[in-house]
Amino acid sequence: MIHRLSPARALGASCAGLALFLAACASDEPDGPPHRRGDGPPPPHASLFISPSGQPFRAAPGEPYPVAAWFAQADRNGDGRIDRAEFRADAAAFFKLLDKNGDGVIDGFEVSAYEHDVAPEILGAYRSAGRDGEGGRPPHPGGHGPGGGGPRGGDGAGFGAGGAEVMGGATPYELISEPEPVASADRGMTGHITLAAFLAAEDRRFDLLDTKGLGYLTLADLPKTPVQLEAEGPAARRKGAR
Repeated sequence: MIHRLSPARALGASCAGLALFLAACASDEPDGPPHRRGDGPPPPHASLFISPSGQPFRAAPGEPYPVAAWFAQADRNGDGRIDRAEFRADAAAFFKLLDKNGDGVIDGFEVSAYEHDVAPEILGAYRSAGRDGEGGRPPHPGGHGPGGGGPRGGDGAGFGAGGAEVMGGATPYELISEPEPVASADRGMTGHITLAAFLAAEDRRFDLLDTKGLGYLTLADLPKTPVQLEAEGPAARRKGAR
């Protein structure tokens, strides 16, 4: 005997099947499969930090925000401070990784490799809509093209209720608003970044972050990135805005 479902029951069964499918998808890791070149801009990641020199640091779900991992790497003597020499040394080590052919220059091909393979997240834009769900403000006011940018302070708190924030490139994940921190070291836009130019950019960034003029940085005094503020919730955003 063949049992036929009524249209209403058939629809209910289809909806139940879809719900099970979506639940199975939601059980996957939050970040999904690895991003591959050609996949298009990946979504924003709350577990990504991009250092002042442009090096990405990623944390697994449940781990602390990876700004601490960068700080520990740059703080070579482990005294809880990053002085200018350590800041520059950290940048120089990353420059060496980017300079794949070892000729002392980061050229256009190596910049492209950085953008597509090392930190592909910067090719996208972070968009967070508020309760009104309408529109967005222009990119973060600290970003002014190559070599521009400014320290964040609490300005990442543009996320959340009542507004929207649209920030391109690396800006959601970094301490200073620079959509492309490696390319921004090319102040003359020559297409070739020397180590001297790279370190000059780091000196400018150190000065921006050393707001107290102490000659060193501490983890507690660093501004928080927008994704870090967003992940920590409204209370952290209000604290950062003060």
